[in-house]
Amino acid sequence: MFAYYFKLGVRSLRRNPVLTALMVLTLAVGVAASVSTLAILHMMSGDPIPQKSTRLFAPVLDNRPAENYDPGNDRPDDQLTYIDVVNLLKSGQGVRRTGMYGIAAVIEPPDKQIEPFWTEGMAPTRDFFAMFDVPFVHGGPWSEADDARGADVVVLSRELAEKLFGDANPVGRQVRLLDAPFTVVGVIDAWSPQPRYYQLQSGRKFGVDEDLFIPLASSIRHKSSHNGGMSCSAPTDPGFEGILRSECTWLQFWFETASSAGRDDLQAWLDNYAADQRKLGRMKRNAPNELYNVPEWLVHMKVVGKDNKLSAWLAFGFLALCLVNTIGLLLAKFSVRASEVGIRRALGASRKDIFRQFLTESAVIGLAGGVLGLLLAFGALALLSLQSSAMAAVARMDLAMLAFTFALSVLAALVAGLLPTWRACQVTPALQLKSQ
Repeated sequence: MFAYYFKLGVRSLRRNPVLTALMVLTLAVGVAASVSTLAILHMMSGDPIPQKSTRLFAPVLDNRPAENYDPGNDRPDDQLTYIDVVNLLKSGQGVRRTGMYGIAAVIEPPDKQIEPFWTEGMAPTRDFFAMFDVPFVHGGPWSEADDARGADVVVLSRELAEKLFGDANPVGRQVRLLDAPFTVVGVIDAWSPQPRYYQLQSGRKFGVDEDLFIPLASSIRHKSSHNGGMSCSAPTDPGFEGILRSECTWLQFWFETASSAGRDDLQAWLDNYAADQRKLGRMKRNAPNELYNVPEWLVHMKVVGKDNKLSAWLAFGFLALCLVNTIGLLLAKFSVRASEVGIRRALGASRKDIFRQFLTESAVIGLAGGVLGLLLAFGALALLSLQSSAMAAVARMDLAMLAFTFALSVLAALVAGLLPTWRACQVTPALQLKSQ
């Protein structure tokens, strides 16, 4: 019976093409506006590493002076000092630890026909790659010995490797940066988690990929300046060494535990570490020491702001307005079919049969609106992605959003069709037959 009603619904679309086009277009525009906005919000707020997001922890320590401290309202910096990063790396806590900071350098390609160019990357420790599930297409991370001695080794992105060496495997070859030859030990495959949860402090949360990675100790040895923000709560000694000895915060740090249950032990150790540092004259505020797993970190760093959520609510408000218009159009469409309903009722059709028929027709309109709305949503996302690389990273739709688009359009059409369908079921057969 459903197939029969579905055929009737398809035929009804051709009875009044202008009215049908208005309903489909109205529904499609509402669905496209809400789905495109929700798709962006979905990509921005998604879990970038769901397989271990509750086992990765970013520590936050407050190392600022005790003067003018306002507990509860004075948020500490979200980065760490070099002193703390070195101590946390040596702590042995968790199964992996990594400290890092952003770098920028001029690369001198081995092919002299290619001009030197500026590129950006990271200076992490070896555990970075295993901790964040970075895939490799050639080679792998540098060794623990390379980490310890600060060897001049580099891991390249696939895009940069192809730019420098073509399709050949570049492992073992050299590229010059920071005024020194660096040996290529690995090439990572496509890896672009969105948002960039591992380094949100740079302010670039989406659409930025690292071109290269060198050991943290190597970057420090070459005195490579950081590519990012720095906060200093006290005067520093001159030079790069002065920054290393200072209370300036400019590095990021992550722990990985064997399970999420390891959080309590890690928190206890972090509290003890801060207490030991206070005995040395540091961290005088005695502020709470925080640990954030990945979902908590995204909230803490306000990856999805209030403006984004407000945009989503406004989009769904626009969809509701489109539904009101669709209800009016359906009322007009069904009201002119009162005589048809009266004849069907006189021939034995029940109100339930009429309800099913007209509601199925509303679902057909929803499917048509869903297809058109999906096309409009893709077009809107494509236009938004042209604005910037950050927008291009989030202005896209996954399979879940595709399914949601069709479900939303059909559900919206069914909701819009409830009142007109109920009105159609109230037709009195005798009155309609007398009027014929």
